[in-house]
Amino acid sequence: MQKIIILDFGSQTTQLIARRVRELNTYCEIVPYNKFPEGDEDIIGVILSGSPFSVYDEKAFKMDLKRVQRRYPLLGICYGAQFISYFNGGKVEPAGTREYGRALLSKVEHEDALLKGVEPGSQVWMSHGDSITLVPENFRVIASTAKVPIAAYKVEGEQTWGVQFHPEVYHTEIGLLLLRNFVVDICGSTQSWDAVSFIDQTVASLRAQLGDDKVVLGLSGGVDSSVAAVLLNKAIGKNLTCIFVNHGLLRKNEFTDVLRDYKGLGLNVIGVDASAKFFSELAGATEPERKRKIIGKGFIDVFEEEARKLKDVKWLAQGTIYPDCIESLSITGMVIKSHHNVGGLPEKMNLKLCEPLRWLFKDEVRRVGHQLGMPEHLIKRHPFPGPGLAVRILGDITPEKVRILQEADDIFIQGLRNWKGENGETLYDKVWQAGAILLPIQSVGVMGDERTYERIVALRAVTSVDAMTADWAKLPYDFLAKVSNEIINKVKGVNRVVYDISSKPPATIEWE
Repeated sequence: MQKIIILDFGSQTTQLIARRVRELNTYCEIVPYNKFPEGDEDIIGVILSGSPFSVYDEKAFKMDLKRVQRRYPLLGICYGAQFISYFNGGKVEPAGTREYGRALLSKVEHEDALLKGVEPGSQVWMSHGDSITLVPENFRVIASTAKVPIAAYKVEGEQTWGVQFHPEVYHTEIGLLLLRNFVVDICGSTQSWDAVSFIDQTVASLRAQLGDDKVVLGLSGGVDSSVAAVLLNKAIGKNLTCIFVNHGLLRKNEFTDVLRDYKGLGLNVIGVDASAKFFSELAGATEPERKRKIIGKGFIDVFEEEARKLKDVKWLAQGTIYPDCIESLSITGMVIKSHHNVGGLPEKMNLKLCEPLRWLFKDEVRRVGHQLGMPEHLIKRHPFPGPGLAVRILGDITPEKVRILQEADDIFIQGLRNWKGENGETLYDKVWQAGAILLPIQSVGVMGDERTYERIVALRAVTSVDAMTADWAKLPYDFLAKVSNEIINKVKGVNRVVYDISSKPPATIEWE
């Protein structure tokens, strides 16, 4: 299968490069800058990402470019472009001021294969503190901006390019065109990678990998684990057993509703209600990461106990997707947040790990689910955190707080499902993710003739493509007023509702 390799030098937008390449129906993989997969005959091109470092820093990520340059079509982005020039004898120096934001291309060399169709005046996005000030003799400048004389270059006699801007971000208007020129025209992608080909290849791969071995999978009720389960069921059928653990922090009625859905899909599912155990172990815990760790360990304990009742299980399957892996540990070693479904169980249970969706983004998982014939309400479910409502209750967890939040959240989500626009699309389908958050403070209110001092619920709804970036959803005022009124009137213990208008970055989608 054709693939583009993206060498990750630690940029926050490396994943966006992968998203854009996949929008071109071309498979790609992100690998660390120092882990190039030698001998892979399917590689048709290589992209070098940006980086938080300068090329001349002692801590800078560096590699021997001879492993890829002149062996494959090569595109360097930002730091990647600087590194190619620097490695070949060029000069990179700190810019007078950090160049961040929109810029317009000038002096575009139209005949160059990378810039085919790119016009002078096209908007690009800059984000760098250094600039290439001198390129080697065999490098040809093919584009500039007002502040960046060397905005793009081509290496004479080889298929190597560098761009100082970021074609992967939406603000670069010609970004997808430039990447198409590289991936399709220069690298020769046949653009044959899609949901159908993924399913066929993955099912064949799973059958070869698993044989007649027994597999156990932890279901969460979300899109990822559900699609993973249906995909595995298609590959190995009765050899798959699924376990769905209720930690007491699911949405209202979710445990029974999801179990019914799973059995309707023909999955072999064991449902375990362990809510009392989790409430006991979470008592008094307030720090977000500690709550995640407690839930992660508790999930492992419950799952292990149930899984050990099964005979001859050799594999653990998980619905891990690409953003789970990316956010759990970046190349720079910075943990953004822990995901309890990324580690722990395989080692403890002496099982081999199977992650059929590991290389997919959320929207790609949904397309696979559609192709597998799964029901719409399961496929279109908003992402929901593994620790559930524990990370939407700021502070300690109690059954009463969970009850309050479940009721408020249910009113919000059902309201989104029921509110339709002129084209018939619901608000639920228009937003990427939504939920209610219970704040650890109380406020003064008046109900009837009485003064109240009760809890505050925050509503959060965002639009996104892949959860790497997200904007707050501009929900209709009439809708927000209706939901706020309904929550305050129907949910005992709440007297104020607020709406979160923060985007990611700098905020995250979840509050904890």
